[in-house]
Amino acid sequence: MRAKPLANIRVIDLTRLLPGPMCTLYLADMGADVIKIEDPRVGDYARAAAGPDRSPSAYFLCANRNKRGFQLDLDLPRGREVFLDLAKDADVIVESFRPGVVDKLGIAYKTIEAINPRIVYCSITGYGQTGPYRARAGHDLNYCAYAGITDQIGHKDGPPAIPNIQFADLAGGTLSAAMGILAALVDAGRSGVGRYIDVSMTDCALVNAIVPLIGYLDFGRVAPRGADLLSGALPCYGVYETLDGRYMAIAAPEEKFWQAFCEAVGHPELIPARMAVGREGKEARARVADIFKAHPMAWWLEKLAGVDCCVSPVLDLEESMENEHFKAREMFVKTDRYFDNHGDNGGDNGGTGEEMTQFAFPLKISDFEFSVERLAPRRGEHSAEILAEIGYSDERIEALAREGVI
Repeated sequence: MRAKPLANIRVIDLTRLLPGPMCTLYLADMGADVIKIEDPRVGDYARAAAGPDRSPSAYFLCANRNKRGFQLDLDLPRGREVFLDLAKDADVIVESFRPGVVDKLGIAYKTIEAINPRIVYCSITGYGQTGPYRARAGHDLNYCAYAGITDQIGHKDGPPAIPNIQFADLAGGTLSAAMGILAALVDAGRSGVGRYIDVSMTDCALVNAIVPLIGYLDFGRVAPRGADLLSGALPCYGVYETLDGRYMAIAAPEEKFWQAFCEAVGHPELIPARMAVGREGKEARARVADIFKAHPMAWWLEKLAGVDCCVSPVLDLEESMENEHFKAREMFVKTDRYFDNHGDNGGDNGGTGEEMTQFAFPLKISDFEFSVERLAPRRGEHSAEILAEIGYSDERIEALAREGVI
């Protein structure tokens, strides 16, 4: 078996909550040595997301597996010195403070670049390092609201809906940061010179609104939510309720798929209405709704089994976890878990005996087998180990611990 794709890449992770930790999670899953640095006083807020009796939370455990834990007080001069020593041998630094914080701490890109010219330094913020909103606080819903995404989610003539999937955090923050980091690592490997990456989650959410933009460019306006070609205007592309209150999704804008569906359900007269809009489209959608409403989901699954028509059941996540396709693709992995107040051993040493299910790494890469080699770390679990690796003596490490630096 070859080495993992990111073997021997060291990442210093200063991020908290979701976007940054998920970015470094993917890097860790691909073999990077990710050092998760937490403040001794607060740490990553995600640890306590499920309350004191279930800390660390599933949120924290799922976003921080395969990482090593390091505790460091960056407000102390000695803490800054330790960080700079770590940064000398690092390949990547990822941070998610508000703009200007790393400058005050003395660990900004220019400072690190001076001691490590090949460093790839990524800042993930809500609005970026420049612009009038740069200092504003925000969360996923705010970023999606500014980017025109929230406006597009929901039913026609209804209010915007709030999805339980964090588009700006994950597509805008996590994946965009990972893309920039990997590109910069390739370049640093060739040139020996790193790069600074400014990730604005709002910017990166904005560019995912490509379909509304296309409508604006072609027709001079953005279609209202629920009324665009891919958001509910077409009979051939939508979600329809079944007799038992479940839903089926059909996505058949291509003629061959729509024709196959109409013939399979015994309504070939609907074939010409595939792309119908306006009154004709409304009538056709009502006909399709009546067709689906006549039978329960299970009946439809049996009826359309083997029909190549792009119809699928709308599953909840628990059902997805039992789905045969995801099982065949090994998209879930069971791990131990631990709790801080149960007196058990966490981190590298296992958990309580209780299991939890996590998503597996989603990409299938040749000569690479994903595995969970470490549970998410306890705070500072590997501080001494990491400092020893960069040449700190036992006495120096003990002194830093006594002083509250680590």
